[in-house]
Amino acid sequence: MKEWLDTISEHCIVFIDAVALAVIVFGTLEVVIGAVRAAIRGASSHELRIIWLKYARWLTAALTFQLAADIIETSITTDWQTIGRVAAIAVIRTFLNFFLDRDLEEIRVRQHSSPPPAEGRR
Repeated sequence: MKEWLDTISEHCIVFIDAVALAVIVFGTLEVVIGAVRAAIRGASSHELRIIWLKYARWLTAALTFQLAADIIETSITTDWQTIGRVAAIAVIRTFLNFFLDRDLEEIRVRQHSSPPPAEGRR
């Protein structure tokens, strides 16, 4: 039974990491295309901020998926060195996720408290 659970868990870890990778790649492509378009048409700083805000959301989603894979990995690992490595990675990802979320909330509050600037609008 344990071997069966280990095998399923390992496949789930690979799948969840693949989803995280797809989210990062998709978000990166979206921001590159958006940044190029913004540069061509001379977008305002507010529009550029929105592009980066969307990217931060994609990264937050990817970090959440990676954290899920880390949690599964720690449940099937028996080697303390591996558990320590995975735990360190999970802590780093948690802090990254925390700070990204905090920055996103700060930007959201700032956007709702003041109207977007009219610079660069055509």
